[in-house]
Amino acid sequence: MDKKYEPLFEPFQVGSVTVKNKFFMAPMATTVDVDEHQCYTPQSIEYYVKRAKGGIGLIITGANWVENEVENHVPAGFPCPTKLPQKYTKKARDLTDRVHAFGTKIFLQLTAGLGRSAVPGAVTNYVAPSTISNRWDPSIECQELTVEQIHHIVEMFGKSAAIAKQSGFDGVEIHAVHEGYLLDCFTLSLFNKRTDEYGGSLENRLRFATEIVQEIKKTCGEDFPVILRYSIKSFVKAIRQGGLPGEDFTELGRDIEESRQAIKLLDEAGYDAFDADAGTYDSWYWAHPPMYFEKGMYLPLVEKIKDCTQKPLLVAGRMDNIEKSLKAINENLIQAVGLGRPVLADPDFVNKIREDRIASIRPCLGCHDGCFGRLLSGGLGSCAVNPECGRETMVGITKADEKKKVVVVGGGPAGMEAARVSALRGYDVVLFEASDALGGELKTGGQPKFKEDDLALIKYYEHELKRLDVEIKLETKATKKKIKKEKPDLVYIAEGSHPIVPPIPGAQEAVLAGDVLTKKVKAGKNVAIIGGGLVGCELALHLAQHGSHVTIVEAKEAILSTGTALAPMNYWMLMDELKFNHIDIHTSAKVTKIEKQTLTYQIKDQEMKLDVDQVVLAVGYRSDSSLYDEIKNDYPLIFHLGDSLQVRNIRAAIWDAYEVARTY
Repeated sequence: MDKKYEPLFEPFQVGSVTVKNKFFMAPMATTVDVDEHQCYTPQSIEYYVKRAKGGIGLIITGANWVENEVENHVPAGFPCPTKLPQKYTKKARDLTDRVHAFGTKIFLQLTAGLGRSAVPGAVTNYVAPSTISNRWDPSIECQELTVEQIHHIVEMFGKSAAIAKQSGFDGVEIHAVHEGYLLDCFTLSLFNKRTDEYGGSLENRLRFATEIVQEIKKTCGEDFPVILRYSIKSFVKAIRQGGLPGEDFTELGRDIEESRQAIKLLDEAGYDAFDADAGTYDSWYWAHPPMYFEKGMYLPLVEKIKDCTQKPLLVAGRMDNIEKSLKAINENLIQAVGLGRPVLADPDFVNKIREDRIASIRPCLGCHDGCFGRLLSGGLGSCAVNPECGRETMVGITKADEKKKVVVVGGGPAGMEAARVSALRGYDVVLFEASDALGGELKTGGQPKFKEDDLALIKYYEHELKRLDVEIKLETKATKKKIKKEKPDLVYIAEGSHPIVPPIPGAQEAVLAGDVLTKKVKAGKNVAIIGGGLVGCELALHLAQHGSHVTIVEAKEAILSTGTALAPMNYWMLMDELKFNHIDIHTSAKVTKIEKQTLTYQIKDQEMKLDVDQVVLAVGYRSDSSLYDEIKNDYPLIFHLGDSLQVRNIRAAIWDAYEVARTY
C-alpha cells in the first residue's frame, strides 16, 4: 500500500465499537431483497458479504421498519425485526456471522417510517407529525400521529434494537433526521405544526429523536452504539422544490444555524456518531446526488457544524475521489469515508486501494440508472456498470472448460465489457476498434466536467483489458476478411451508432453535438441546439457553464422525453440546472430552415426566427449494423451488442454484453 493512504486504514471508534479502517458502506435499501416474512434473503446476505470481502470497515444496512401498525407498509419492502423476531434473528445471524469473519462491523439501520415521503402504494395509510400533504401526491393527506402512537414507535425502536443486538449486529443507525422521512418531518417546523410536547421549539421537535436513542440505550445498554443519519441542511426553497449549489434562496427547512443547535442537543441525548449528509425528498437530488454535483459535496457543510460535536462524523456523498477523502481524514474534518454507490460499482474498492490497484477500481457514474432506475422499472436495484451487484447468487464469471478464440468488433462499452468477460473466462480475445482510442460514445459524452466518470470508466477498461492480455487493434476497421483471418469461435459485433442528421433545409450549416463536445468545432457564444434529449440538454449545460448563451429547440412537447428515462433525482437536478444557467427552452418547435446565423422554426402555426452564431444538431443516433448484417450467418456463435443492436444507454450495453459473454 502507498504510505500516503495509511491514514485511511487506521481504525476509528463508534462508541464502544472499533472499526478496522476509515471506510463505511453507506446505507442503501434499493439493492436489498426481502422475503415474505420481511427477513433478509440469501441473495441480500451475499450482497453484504461481498462488500465485507471487499475490505469495507463498517457496513450500515438499508432501512428496517421497527413496526407495521402505526404506518402500515406493504409486504416485502424493507425488512422488519419485530414482525417475526425468531425467524428474523436466524436469517440475520447468517448475515452478521459471515460479515464478521472479514473483520467488518455491521450496524442495522432502523426507521420510524416514511411519513409524508411515502411513495403512493408503499403504505396503506399515510401519517406525519401534522396533517400535511404527501410529498409525491398532493391529493393524499397525511394524518397527524397521536402521542400514544409516537410512544409506541419509540418502544418499538427499543425492541428492534434488542433484536438487532441478539442477531449479532454491532450497533444500530437511526433513520433518520434527513430526507424528510417521518422522524425528520418532526424536526422541521415546515412540516411540524404541533402544539404539544412534540412541536414548537427545537427541543420539542427533537424530542421524538431523543426519546428513541434513550429507549435504545435503556433496552440494550449504554455500550450499544447508536448512530444518527443526520441532514445538515435541507436545501428546500419551496415545497417539492430543491435549491441548487450556489443558488441564493431562503431555506424553508433546516438551515445551518438550526443545525448547529440541533446536533448539540442530539449529542447530549446520547447519539454516538452522526452519519451526515444533506437534503430531503423535497430536494431529493441532495440526498441522492447525481453526477452534476462536485465530488465530496457535503464536506463544506460539515465544516460548518464540526465544532458542535466531539462525536465521530461519518460522511458519504460522492466520496470516491480518494485524494479528497484522504484530505478530509488528515484534516480531522471527518472520521470515516462513506462509500454508497461506489461499492455497488466495485465491491472491492477498499481492497484495491490497500493493494495498490487503484487503476482497477470500476467507477460509479452517478447515473442512478442501475441502483434506482432499475428499481423504479420493477427490478431489484443494482448498478449500471456492475451487473453482479445485488445478484451475487444469480450470476458470476467462471473459467471455461475449453479455450476459444474471440473476436470483438467495437471498443465502446458493450465491446469492452464483452472483451473483459471473455478474457476472464480464459479465452484469447482480439478487439477491433476503427478509431484511435477505446471508449466509443463515452469519449464524447464524458467531455463535460460533470461527466468525468465516463472517462474514468474508459480508463478502467483500458487498464483491465491490458491486464487481461486482450489484443487491441486500434485504427483498424473490422471487415469480413479480417475477422475470418482470426479464425474465431465466437464473435461479438458492437459497431456502435452514428449521429442523425435530419432532412432540414440548410442542415449542412449546422455542426454535430459530438464535434462541439470534443472540441473538433469551437463552441459559439450564442448557440441553438436542435434536440432536447439527454445529449442536447447536457451539452447545453456544459456550454452555459463555459459562458455561452444557449437555446434548446425541441420538437416534442417536453425536453428529456426521449430515450431511456432518467432517474428522478438526475432528471430534476438537470432541469433545475438548465433553468439556473439561463438556458432558453422552446418545445413543440419544428425546425424548418437552418442558415448560418438564423434558425427558423414553427410553434403551432407561428413562425419564429432565432439569431445565433452556431446551430448544433443533437437529435439522436442511428444504429450501425452493416458488418453484422454481412457476416451474421458466417459463424454459429455471433452476437449483436450495444448501440449497434439498439441505441440505448450504458447500462443496457454493459449488461447485455456481460450476460452473453459470461454464458458462452
